[in-house]
Amino acid sequence: MNLVLMGLPGAGKGTQAGLLEEKYEIPHVSTGDMFRAAIKNETELGKEAKSYMDEGELVPDEVTIGIVRERLKKPDCQGGFILDGFPRTVEQAEALDEILENQESSLDLVISMVLPEDELMKRLTGRRVCPECGENYHTEYSPPEKEGVCDRCGAELIQRSDDREDTVKRRLEVNREKIKNLQDYYQDRDLLVEFDASGDVEEVHGRFVELLEDSL
Repeated sequence: MNLVLMGLPGAGKGTQAGLLEEKYEIPHVSTGDMFRAAIKNETELGKEAKSYMDEGELVPDEVTIGIVRERLKKPDCQGGFILDGFPRTVEQAEALDEILENQESSLDLVISMVLPEDELMKRLTGRRVCPECGENYHTEYSPPEKEGVCDRCGAELIQRSDDREDTVKRRLEVNREKIKNLQDYYQDRDLLVEFDASGDVEEVHGRFVELLEDSL
């Protein structure tokens, strides 16, 4: 099962991809996670990616495509994968087609997760993360037991620079047109399914599984 989850930032792609990874035992491939790891390790790629992410801009295609190409070659992706955060442009989508064709594979489904913009803003600006262990929280939906402190390791939680309100607005603006172009690209190939991503995590996951079992 080769899937792409697409949608504006905050739609829940990463959360649902993680749950699907557990259920179907296929890897969740997140370009965002790969970029953040590179930033934490202060690699050259990480420094380059950070300069774009801090401004709410997209990382250039050639950098992103190279990372994904190498990741999809790994053995754990040969039985299927869930792509989250890629492709984000038509150029990336075309590159993905080429990568999979070279591996004698193809996409099964592209799911576009849709959520009202005010809900996206609330989800994104309320996110907090532990800089030590990576645990994620939300000030409203999943707060820590002690405000501002990680339940797991006790470190002080932070707000990622790309989750600040001004950057979030820019991220949504940058991504909106890209998403529309991608929707058209995959609609033309009869791969696109639109999915209402509103609701709590478990409810959305249940509807996600129903969609996959009905579609594949």
